[in-house]
Amino acid sequence: MIALLRGRVMRRTEDMLVLECGGVGYEVHLPAFLRDLLRADPRRLDDTVELHISYHVTANQPRPLLVGFLREVEQEFFERFITVDGVGPTKAMKALAHPIERVADAVERKDIAFLQKLPGIGSRTAEKIVAALHGKMGKYALLRTEPPAEIAQAPADFQEEVIEVLTRQLGYRAGEARRMVGEALRRNAALASAETLLQEVYRVERGPAGSSGTEPAAAVRAGDPHAGRPAKSGSSA
Repeated sequence: MIALLRGRVMRRTEDMLVLECGGVGYEVHLPAFLRDLLRADPRRLDDTVELHISYHVTANQPRPLLVGFLREVEQEFFERFITVDGVGPTKAMKALAHPIERVADAVERKDIAFLQKLPGIGSRTAEKIVAALHGKMGKYALLRTEPPAEIAQAPADFQEEVIEVLTRQLGYRAGEARRMVGEALRRNAALASAETLLQEVYRVERGPAGSSGTEPAAAVRAGDPHAGRPAKSGSSA
């Protein structure tokens, strides 16, 4: 099982690259959104590259398939995405043509129209994706495309764990993350786990239920952290 590779890029094609690690070259395939990101910013492949790996080998496919991601949270999303019936690793790589946060937000909003337009995903598979993953994607919908700039301390409880996820994995500043957690807890003080708190953070940042026609709050880039946020964060559920 291969979980992480760190090394020099020896060769790159349209959908994969060869990474040299300890004198061995590994073929690593890239999901569509990451191919586009690297094409727009090839400097990300300069010098040493670290990729989180989703490793797949089956009786029907004895040759190992390695799918690479720049961040562990993206690899984690991919592992959950391929649990959907009919969505294997190869199909998922092609389907993820948009950043993770946009796909996750569409699942949480039950946006079948968006999901069925993903490459290789029709209406039936889109419905399966929503049925299997709705209510579990809030963490990933909060993801920011730019990597985090801060490193938090190890979590002492589930609130600190959520703050760590928001800063280390999803790209928020520490003060901003604490504000988001505080607002979520004020809205629902009965929250008792990191997963449910992340879901509540997502709901608060998304704004009133049923709103449409705007980009999700999580899609706001780090350069403008307050743009696109609801004007009032204390609205009742």
